[in-house]
Amino acid sequence: MYKIIELIERDKLRLEALECIQYLSLPQCYLAAGFVRNLVWDHLHQKLIPSTLNDIDVIYYDSDENDDEAYLKYEAELTLRMPQVEWQVRNQAKMHIRNGDKPYQSIVDAMSYWPEKETAVAIRKTALDNYECISAFGFESLFDLQVTYNPKRNRDVFEHRIKSKKWLIHWPMLRVVR
Repeated sequence: MYKIIELIERDKLRLEALECIQYLSLPQCYLAAGFVRNLVWDHLHQKLIPSTLNDIDVIYYDSDENDDEAYLKYEAELTLRMPQVEWQVRNQAKMHIRNGDKPYQSIVDAMSYWPEKETAVAIRKTALDNYECISAFGFESLFDLQVTYNPKRNRDVFEHRIKSKKWLIHWPMLRVVR
């Protein structure tokens, strides 16, 4: 966790993105998935130029939210603040419906259903120079350069993500754990 925070603090784009989501004031709001995962894998592969982020995943947990399209408003607000990136905002309290799961109880519970365990990491800024980094499965396998199948998801989804995202090409030291 501390190494992730150290890496984040050296990355201007990620620091700016963390600042941006604070303005939304959403409950349990974090930047997740490739935002953290790619940074760690880049570091472990000693890449001098960070891998491009296809999007920045913003996750939050608000079981009282009634507007099914609130995420569009949040994405638009973030785009105004930081237009150089693609934002994807999702209320994890509602994602169980799309995924066909029982209702998630928290951000960490929602992440525990993601297709690969190393993606289930998230970070947020809590105060000036203070960060909170969470994971549904811990950080060890992420730093061990593993891509681990999560049995809560369909194996075909896991295999498709590995191929379509070309992780083994971008980060050749990765080991797939099926």
